[in-house]
Amino acid sequence: MDYKKIKTNTTAESLDVVNFEKDTNNIYESIAVLARRANQIGLEIKEELNEKVAEFQVNNDTLEEIFENREQIEVARFYERLPKPTLMSIHEFLHDEVYYRNPLKESSEDNF
Repeated sequence: MDYKKIKTNTTAESLDVVNFEKDTNNIYESIAVLARRANQIGLEIKEELNEKVAEFQVNNDTLEEIFENREQIEVARFYERLPKPTLMSIHEFLHDEVYYRNPLKESSEDNF
């Protein structure tokens, strides 16, 4: 998913709890879904950032002065301005863009 295109706030805001439990009927299950999705998003962003930063690495064994690269600074600023993974996962969850399932519920429904 392209996280650069997500239109969500970069700051936390108060939300109604009822919106989170409408699909799962359990607020704790919804929070678990949000936490897992936030971890997935965070890992994807971290991998992408590490790939971009790897382009700027210099393999020198000497302790020379490190020069700041303007492009590297722009990349860092871009990622600092992105919304936090938690806010992205909440946005996706509230807009029904997250697929989730509970295998325990599925197996209990099959037994009846």
